[in-house]
Amino acid sequence: MANMEKILIIEDEKNLASFIGSILTYHGYNVQQASSGEVGIGMAASHSPDLILLDLGLPDMDGAAVLERIREWSDVPVIVVSARQNEQEKVKSLDAGANDYVTKPFGSDELLARIRAAVRIYRRSVSSRRDSVFTNGRLVIDYEKRVASIEGNPVHLTPIEYKIVVLLSQNAGKVLTHDFILGQLWGPYASDSQTLRVNVANIRRKIEKNPADPLFIVTEVGVGYRMTEIDECDLKADGFSVTK
Repeated sequence: MANMEKILIIEDEKNLASFIGSILTYHGYNVQQASSGEVGIGMAASHSPDLILLDLGLPDMDGAAVLERIREWSDVPVIVVSARQNEQEKVKSLDAGANDYVTKPFGSDELLARIRAAVRIYRRSVSSRRDSVFTNGRLVIDYEKRVASIEGNPVHLTPIEYKIVVLLSQNAGKVLTHDFILGQLWGPYASDSQTLRVNVANIRRKIEKNPADPLFIVTEVGVGYRMTEIDECDLKADGFSVTK
């Protein structure tokens, strides 16, 4: 029975990539292949696969860097397929956003089972978010469509800006530390708080009436950021219309 789910294989060993591709094709998957990290990132962006099989030892860049790049804008399931067997490599990949880690050599039945599990879990997650819309005053985020708007007007956010807004909205009213946000967006070893500050400043320019005196995303000095929970008094003070 064909399911036609798209799987992108990012693997430079041609024989192994061909072997995996043949197995997946036989079981009804739509297979695409890339033999380098840069090509794989491009195909992940342009072809929207349902799952990615990622080798760590690529010729142009480490697979961990590929995973980091993809996680800047996509939560597509990624299964690392690698000959690296030490525990630290596995932990590093999983902490960086991999959904699973398969060590070479592996059996085809095991790989297929892990693919089915990763896709099933992802679909369940997407289903739980379906039709889920966050409304906070005049800020509306449609999680399914990945669109934010202010007073009905779409806000053009970069992928990383959108992820910051979503993370804050899902924890509205709660202070999120710099380290927590960095860890959620860039992995547990991220420490570049300046990049976070720049992105938050850009977001404020796009969603706030007065970025210097923000209504939606406030700074908790020395700690982090918080998305305020808006009521009508806040909207009037910020110059928004409150007619329904």
